[in-house]
Amino acid sequence: MTQDQCSHRNTLQSSEKAQVYKVGIYGWRKRCLYLFVLLLMLLILVNLALTIWILKVMSFTIDGMGNLRITEKGLKVEGPSEFLQPLYAKEIKSKPGHPLFLQSSRNVSVNVVNGNNKVLTQLVAGSRGFRAQGKLLEVKSTSGKLLFSADEQEVVVGADRLRVMGAEGAVFSGSIETPHVRAEPFKELRLESPTRSLIMEAPKGVQILAEAGDIQASCRNELRLESKDGEISLDATRIRLLGLLDGKASSSSSSSSSGTRQTVYEVCVCPNGRLFLSQAGTGSTCHISPSVCL
Repeated sequence: MTQDQCSHRNTLQSSEKAQVYKVGIYGWRKRCLYLFVLLLMLLILVNLALTIWILKVMSFTIDGMGNLRITEKGLKVEGPSEFLQPLYAKEIKSKPGHPLFLQSSRNVSVNVVNGNNKVLTQLVAGSRGFRAQGKLLEVKSTSGKLLFSADEQEVVVGADRLRVMGAEGAVFSGSIETPHVRAEPFKELRLESPTRSLIMEAPKGVQILAEAGDIQASCRNELRLESKDGEISLDATRIRLLGLLDGKASSSSSSSSSGTRQTVYEVCVCPNGRLFLSQAGTGSTCHISPSVCL
């Protein structure tokens, strides 16, 4: 090898050594990178710990969360639950053999709406009472028999017996239509109108029957028994008309009966229909008495 070749080779080696570059992060950049990776690892550990803690506190399981379980038939809540927002469900029911309890600090409302979100039927249970709003209200027994029905036209009581337990009885501002009014056994039945008249009408007659007691009808002004097509029959072993006025007998009858004590009276009728008593004699002693008939 000549001297020129050796010098050329040394020149090439020195140039190759001069072109070598170092790859990597050094100095303060390397320390910042390590610190950032360390902080990221700490955040991951804290996030993982918080996630495990939330799962533990909220009782997350494969089937659900806490008292809430997800089943094939829907959601199942075990224990008391509180809903802060509206709850939409197709069906809400309790466990078999357990009651369904709904509680609210103000009221509990159940609404049925149409497609335009207009309330058709509403049921409200609040602190002031219980209110139902709708076109028809029906109460039926377990066998399906209608017990009570109410709409805008009429109110129907389908039970065999309607019992009013109040001491003042039942008050009706209008007319009453019923086939039978009966009191409880060993209790008296009283029909009363304190400030107005009491009228009983029927197309085929009105029957007032007391099988084991008395019948008493009293009024302040007039008591009228009227039959337009038939008659009024008073069928009894004894008929007493109390409180009738005593009219004056004629002079002939009184002279013929002088010296004797009259114990028999005759019932007389005035032209206006008023009844009065007159001392009976051998003939009729009924004479119009201005003090009685007028």
